[in-house]
Amino acid sequence: MRLKSLILSLTVVGAMAMPLLYAAPAQAQASRTWVSGVGDDANPCSRTAPCKTWAGAISKTANGGEIDALDPGGFGAVTITKSMTLDGGGGQVASVLVAGTNGINVSAQPTDVVIIRNIRFQGLLGNGSNSGNAGINGIQFNTGAKLIVDNCDITGFNTDGILVNGAGFVAINNTRIENAANAAIGVGAFAALVEIDNVRMYWNKFGVAVGNGAKVFVSNSVMSNAVTAGVFADTSATVMLNNNAINFNQTGISGNTTSFNNNKLFGNISNGTAPNNGGTTTNPTNME
Repeated sequence: MRLKSLILSLTVVGAMAMPLLYAAPAQAQASRTWVSGVGDDANPCSRTAPCKTWAGAISKTANGGEIDALDPGGFGAVTITKSMTLDGGGGQVASVLVAGTNGINVSAQPTDVVIIRNIRFQGLLGNGSNSGNAGINGIQFNTGAKLIVDNCDITGFNTDGILVNGAGFVAINNTRIENAANAAIGVGAFAALVEIDNVRMYWNKFGVAVGNGAKVFVSNSVMSNAVTAGVFADTSATVMLNNNAINFNQTGISGNTTSFNNNKLFGNISNGTAPNNGGTTTNPTNME
């Protein structure tokens, strides 16, 4: 009788405890998370317990949220699949160093907005002898409504510094891109709208290379020392140039471009031409 009472008591206690076990909510995603050079991805990514990498923090960050760097560090490659801001912070080195892969992939939803700012990308291309191990693209935009890249430094990638590989609106501002084996900024043959302002492009094969169907506006920028062309546009691309310096390239301007007639071309082996406010140019060199 005593044993039967004990079993009954334990059963009642267990039944009361079960709702408590199953009622514990999953950890909520935060609207702002943090990464640190001395962080740990097992942490909750709070300011006092930051994560180590962008990839570690992104799963703990809510849609539309922001990941900020607390201090200098290498925070690794990541694929962004939702609205998100990645901010490396001002006055410090928040870097993405990669070999054999892209630095940041943007494969977001059709209504998502992604912002990438204050980050340094290193692809390890060097003088080209490391091409088999270098990073592919610094930033690759595949899908999403909008991508904004601001105040970034992108160096040494085996294809493009920034590749726009899908439809959407992309703005690239206040950024430096150098030593890309193909283009500093490559825009594929998609219905992309791209605005480029105050971007410095040095020692790439192309400065800006634009495929058929894309529309690109380039202003207040420098395309210098390109192996093939400072600006290249395919026959059905639309490229408008405003107040740019296009210097010391093999060809200054190649392909279907228009201009406000205020661009400066100097020291190119061949300048090429950009008609004033309309028209097309011949294409003296093909984009490989």
